[in-house]
Amino acid sequence: MQLIKGKYSWLWLVALCVAVLWLASTLDLVVVENQGHYGFLALVPALATLAICFATRNVIFALFMGVVLGGLVTGKFNVVQEFLIPSLGTRRFAEILLVYLWALGGLLGIWNRNGGAYAFAQYISDRHVNSRRSALFFTWLMGVIFHQGGTISTVLTGTTVRPVADREKVAHEELAYVVDSTASPVATIIPFNVWPVYVAGLITLPSMSHYIADRDAAVSLFLKAIPFNFYGWLAVMFTLLFALDKLPWVGRRMRAARQRAEETGELDSPDAEPMLSKELIEQNVPEGYTPSMIDFFVPIGILLGVSIIPYLVAGRLMVFEAFGLALIGSMLSSIIRGMSVSDVFDGLIDGIKGVTVGAIILALAVTLAKVSETVGASAFVIENSTAFFTAAPYILPGVLMLVCMLVSFSVGSSWGTYAVVFPIALPLAIAIAPDPMFVTLSFGAIMGGAVFGDQCSPISDTTILSSLACGSDLMDHVFTQLPLALTAAGIAIALYTAGAMFLSV
Repeated sequence: MQLIKGKYSWLWLVALCVAVLWLASTLDLVVVENQGHYGFLALVPALATLAICFATRNVIFALFMGVVLGGLVTGKFNVVQEFLIPSLGTRRFAEILLVYLWALGGLLGIWNRNGGAYAFAQYISDRHVNSRRSALFFTWLMGVIFHQGGTISTVLTGTTVRPVADREKVAHEELAYVVDSTASPVATIIPFNVWPVYVAGLITLPSMSHYIADRDAAVSLFLKAIPFNFYGWLAVMFTLLFALDKLPWVGRRMRAARQRAEETGELDSPDAEPMLSKELIEQNVPEGYTPSMIDFFVPIGILLGVSIIPYLVAGRLMVFEAFGLALIGSMLSSIIRGMSVSDVFDGLIDGIKGVTVGAIILALAVTLAKVSETVGASAFVIENSTAFFTAAPYILPGVLMLVCMLVSFSVGSSWGTYAVVFPIALPLAIAIAPDPMFVTLSFGAIMGGAVFGDQCSPISDTTILSSLACGSDLMDHVFTQLPLALTAAGIAIALYTAGAMFLSV
């Protein structure tokens, strides 16, 4: 009993939430779905998940409880049948599991077996990286270069730089912050990727045909709004200053992590649970095999070439093919250079085992996204926020960003937030003030606000994959990154409000 009162006292809160919702469901007190949502109860699954995440640092339990609470809110008590199976049986999850986890885990495992990444780290360290500052700047630069999308960037950057950063005693919290903050934010301000095309499809609507005639006009609006995506620019600039050790304030937790790594060489906090298992942390090169940078550049070259060149030439994204071919290339390179087939497949299996926790977290995150969609969390937030806009038009861009921050942080997806916010918020902005600059400001606010949640939420795939690729504890990454991201977001909201007030004068 004393144990429950102490360390696990939060269980009473969980039990109370479950009991209240179960009682409400039993007595038919649950709010009936109306206007696409379940009233204030639509926020319960996402908010409870976040609260339990921060209270317990147990992401798997928090996500599972969010799914269970979603079942109670909707009256769909068989959450396995109603949510888990439909979510895990989707193409989206299959792609995540096969590509970003198994292919990524397998590639990391083979690199750990052939020593390719360590050979690259040795080369870079000897010639270009000679301090923790240069290691962090190298990380920032790789994040900017690998800007094709949030998940792709985190995987490519994290796996490339982690051995280098580890050699220079860069705390994993620092590394994950730079990797995460140069993923989705960079993708929104460097438009040579699929983001403009995706967003254009969302805003080419009949309700806005008088303002946005076609997809070309929509893409043009995206490009015009890039200078006004204040959060995206601030996030990238903050990480650059952070990497160069020029940021005046980094937060208590991040400062402690940096000090711990510098003074003790410990890259993780004492109670951390890194998302990479020992199979991916401890190098295990077979006797008689000589590590070479060939083993690193062959899969990286394939990954970059297949994912970027077809897009630049023909506008076609081949991300999934790129990961699969990179894995095959890594296996063949190792075998050709003398590694036995048995050792190669042992590395592959070790790598897949090493990302098992990440696979479970992403599976539950995908399921929670389904729950949030079912209960109408986004629709509820938007519906109850728009009343402020008509009263004071100049607050619209800043409020739009704040709403997008809340929605994306709750659902863990920038693209998901765009899908529900743009069709509602952009026509609202046009109706309130059809001035092109005002609409552009509002567009930039939506872009940046959604990216904030994508970057910071513990249930976001980029947050999870940044921790995974960098070998960081997920919640350590969230806690150390959040103060810096909130600072950038606060400055961005102030800029939007000031800009809108200037236009209204």
